Amino acid sequence: MTTASIDPAAVKYGRLFDAFDTDGDGYVEWADYQRLTDRYLSDQGIGKDDRRARALTACYQMLWMELLRHADGAERLTREQFIAALRAASFDTSRFNMIEGLPHAVFDILDSDCDNEIDRNEFAQLLKRLGAETPDAMERFTVMDTDGDGRISRQEFIRSAREFIYGHDLQHSPGSVAFGAV
Repeated sequence: MTTASIDPAAVKYGRLFDAFDTDGDGYVEWADYQRLTDRYLSDQGIGKDDRRARALTACYQMLWMELLRHADGAERLTREQFIAALRAASFDTSRFNMIEGLPHAVFDILDSDCDNEIDRNEFAQLLKRLGAETPDAMERFTVMDTDGDGRISRQEFIRSAREFIYGHDLQHSPGSVAFGAV
């Protein structure tokens, strides 16, 4: 008897699909990214003309264009198309390095007091925005705070994003624990 192996990337990217499918129609399209961006900005009280808002929108637009490119131009993506396109875009950095650009733009939005760190309250807002509030949600903060200082630095946040995209651990790495629950 053989056991099917689990594809960690497919599991994690499927969770992202669920978070990005903001209208729950079973597809991800540009309107879903726009709704997510609008939520970030509204929750943080950031105007669309703010440089942080423009950077976040630009990063999501670039990611979206890369997903479309890797999905052969479909205007909306099914779960399977999204997973395949995200997998391809994560390794093809010839046009846009999503793991370097997007997490920095998100961090800048979350860091509401601009101190280059995310505190527990700022992190709780992220979880709320992504619909990832669970009883153990703040344990994710502790896992991402790898130096134990009670704050998530930019470096810890970016490292967690990288681990989520590239790592194989579904349960213990900071990226899988934090972003894997979205």
